[in-house]
Amino acid sequence: PLSSLPENKILVAQRPLLIVANKTATLVCNYTYNGTGKEFRASLHKGTDSAVEVCFISWNMTKNSSSSNKEFNCQGIHDKDKVIFNLWNMSASQTDIYFCKIEAMYPPPYVCNEKSNGTVIHVKVFSVLFLKETSIQTQEPQSAIPLWIMVAVIGVLAFYSMVITVAFINYWQKSKKNMYHQSDYMNMTPRHPPYQKNKGYPSYAPTRDYTAYRS
Repeated sequence: PLSSLPENKILVAQRPLLIVANKTATLVCNYTYNGTGKEFRASLHKGTDSAVEVCFISWNMTKNSSSSNKEFNCQGIHDKDKVIFNLWNMSASQTDIYFCKIEAMYPPPYVCNEKSNGTVIHVKVFSVLFLKETSIQTQEPQSAIPLWIMVAVIGVLAFYSMVITVAFINYWQKSKKNMYHQSDYMNMTPRHPPYQKNKGYPSYAPTRDYTAYRS
């Protein structure tokens, strides 16, 4: 209750753990304040030492303004007694503890909350791995169809290769038989012995070479 707070004090409450499974997180910073401030600034910090300011929002009675660290996708929204920080496209490396800081900027005196217990934002990556495994499983039935086609094509090619090989062997055997019969042919043209051209042989008869028949 506000009546139990010392004057010009800000208290902040955050949930201790936030699991992120779809890269999007919504961190709500509830605060109580009983002072007279009219201009405020709320910021979200990362790390145990709050060294990194993720984003901030400032507001007064008439307008709001917000800004974000270039390494984060973050937007702050002020709603009565709470500030909502929306983060998206988060990565596993951004898993850490986050702290809300609320400041009363004007009029003086300046007031800010004591450091709260913070919220651990755990960015899980199992969803990405699950999507990859699912895509691989859905692709397996598609890869089975080309495999059967490849087996059929290889079988047809093997059959035609065997037919061509058998035909070539038959052709080679027939050619070999024809060459054997041609080698057995004997030329029966009458020939006269060498060195006996003038012993009654016609002039047109060529000289017989007996050495060709010795084998």
